[in-house]
Amino acid sequence: MSHTDSFIDEVTEEVRRDKFYAFLKKYGWIGIVAVLALVGGAAWTEYSKAKARTAAEATGDAITAALGAETPEARAAALADVAGGEARVAIAMLRAGELHAAGDVKGALAVLAPLAADDMLDPVYRDLAVLKTVMIGAGEISPEDRIGQLAGIASPGAPYRLLAEEQLAAAQAEMGDTQAAIDGYRAISQDVDASNALRRRAAQMMVALGADPAE
Repeated sequence: MSHTDSFIDEVTEEVRRDKFYAFLKKYGWIGIVAVLALVGGAAWTEYSKAKARTAAEATGDAITAALGAETPEARAAALADVAGGEARVAIAMLRAGELHAAGDVKGALAVLAPLAADDMLDPVYRDLAVLKTVMIGAGEISPEDRIGQLAGIASPGAPYRLLAEEQLAAAQAEMGDTQAAIDGYRAISQDVDASNALRRRAAQMMVALGADPAE
């Protein structure tokens, strides 16, 4: 390579270097911001996870403390003061149970009502709220109304179908529709998805209604 070629290469390299530095001065901040955003995003994600974990632990501690109260009235009152957040459904279910244990059926039903009517709630929780409403409110809600409430959660594939069918049969028996109740209990006793305990209860109810479970 001649001295002239070497000189040209050096000049070309200097020009490239100058252009690169000029580019960094003009646009380099974009890369820095992108890196900071990635680092900051990761830090924020970890912070959010830690904050959520701390909140969940605090809620769990509050629930445990509330359930440690001596009477159902005290437990229900303590649960009412627990900040719900993602645990609001579980807290409401627990509180309804304590109110019922304390003899405050109307109070328990009032706690369950928003859950049972929430179409955006997961069916596992919404249907459970409906089922608990029917069971707790058996003395407050007419059998006709209970049947209407249960119809929506006794369909095939529903999470509490068999328990809902059991309550349907009980409501039918209460109305005096004995044959419909017997048929309902018989279907439960023969259902492969029914637990042994549920089958026994169904058979016992059939006997109480004057039917032979073996037929």
